Amino acid sequence: MPNSMLIISRQSPWSGPGAREALDIVLAGGAYDLPLGLLFLDDGVFQLAPGQQPAALQQKDLTANLQALPLFGIEALFACGRSLAERGLDPRALPLPVRVLADDEIARLLDDYDHLVTL
Repeated sequence: MPNSMLIISRQSPWSGPGAREALDIVLAGGAYDLPLGLLFLDDGVFQLAPGQQPAALQQKDLTANLQALPLFGIEALFACGRSLAERGLDPRALPLPVRVLADDEIARLLDDYDHLVTL
């Protein structure tokens, strides 16, 4: 069985290429049925904010990529509850079915994966 990998996305969708690169890794891994998870942490939770208008910042919209995650078999989606709260995001309004985790749950989640990739 292939090793599992958790991608930790810490960048907002408009702060650089990190958010897009994290999604690309997850989508590519999902296409090959690799055991993957995706954790939105720190400013990475802004990727989950509803009603984004990336064109105003001359950025590409990541919404379609995010919506495609379940189609690629990526169902292990997590978000840091503290990060959401600090940024004023309501977990019930998120456009993806993410599991919101407390800090201690995140520590256990990290132990569940063989490899961690932070972007």
